[in-house]
Amino acid sequence: MRDCLDLLDGRFDQLRVLYVTVDRILPWLEIQHDPKLLPNLRIFSLCFKRKVYHFDKSIVSLLRRMLNLEELHLNIIVKCNEKFIDSDTLMKDIIIYMPRLYKFTFNICSIINHCDQTNFPLNEHIEKTFEYLYNNEIITCIDHFQEEGYSQCHIYSYPYKWKVYNNITNNFRGGLFTSVTQVLLYDEHPFEREFFLQIAQSFPFMKELTIHNRKAQNNKQLIKSNNDNQMLSIIEYPNLTRLDLHCTHNDYVELFLFDRKMTLPNNLHLCVDYQLLKKVTYNFTRYTTPNNCAKLATLYFYPVDQINEHVKKYFSHTCIRCISDFVLRR
Repeated sequence: MRDCLDLLDGRFDQLRVLYVTVDRILPWLEIQHDPKLLPNLRIFSLCFKRKVYHFDKSIVSLLRRMLNLEELHLNIIVKCNEKFIDSDTLMKDIIIYMPRLYKFTFNICSIINHCDQTNFPLNEHIEKTFEYLYNNEIITCIDHFQEEGYSQCHIYSYPYKWKVYNNITNNFRGGLFTSVTQVLLYDEHPFEREFFLQIAQSFPFMKELTIHNRKAQNNKQLIKSNNDNQMLSIIEYPNLTRLDLHCTHNDYVELFLFDRKMTLPNNLHLCVDYQLLKKVTYNFTRYTTPNNCAKLATLYFYPVDQINEHVKKYFSHTCIRCISDFVLRR
C-alpha cells in the first residue's frame, strides 16, 4: 500500500489510468495520505487480497482525492466495527465526491465480530439501500458464523468482473460468473450435492476450487442409494486443475473421488488430508469403478513419510508430494 501512495504523491500528475493490487496492509500500520488532489486520474482499480482494517484511512481518504474520476473498480474485504458497508456508506463516503463518475463496479465483503455488534441488519435492508444507486444489478448476501463469532455482508455489482470469488456459502444467490477462475467455498453448515451442481453451473471456467467445511452431509445416504438413478444430474467441472480438500469433512472427499456422476478432468492436482483419504479409500483398498482417482496428476498431503508401497500402488500413475508444494506451485 505504501508503494501505491508513493505513486499518487503528485510526482505523476498526468496519470490518467491506474490499476493497483495490494497483497496486504499490516493492521497496526498507520496510513498517512498525501493531501494533494489527483484531478487528472480518470480510471482507478483497487484490489486487496487481504483484509483491510482501516476503511476510512486506507480507502476513503485515498479515493476522495480523485475528484474527476470516471471509472472506479473496487475489490476489498473490510473489517468493520459497527455497521456493514452498504449503499449509504458508498454514497456519502465516496460517490458524492466524484461528480463525473459514471461506472462503478465493486466486490465488497465487510466483516463484523459478534463481540462488536449484536443487532445485524437483514439482507433485505441492505438490498433496499441500493435501490437508487446508478449501477448494474447489485447482489447482497449476509451470513452469520456462530462458531467463528463473526458475520459478513457481501455486496457486488453484477455482472461480476473479478477472477476470484471467495467465501461462497449456502446462501449463494446463483448467477453466471464467466470471469471467475478461482473459487473458495466456506460454511458452518453442510454443502449438499445440489449445491455443487449449482457451483458447476455458475462457474463454467473455474480452474481452482477450495472447500472449507467440516460438517457431514445430511443427504449422503440418500444420494448413495440413488447414485445410479437417472434423476441425479451429472456434476461437471471441465476446466478444474486444482482441488483443495484439505480442510473438509471426508464426505466431500468421497463425493469428488467416488460419486459416479461427478465428472472431473484428467491431470488434476488434489490437496487432501491423508487420514481422510485413507478413510474414504478404505485404507487404499477401494477399487470400485468408475472413480476419479485415476485422473489425479499429483496428490498433495502431509506427512509424506506415511507414503508406503500400498499407497503408491493405489495411486500408481499419480505423483505424490508434500502439501507445502501445493501452495508453492500456485
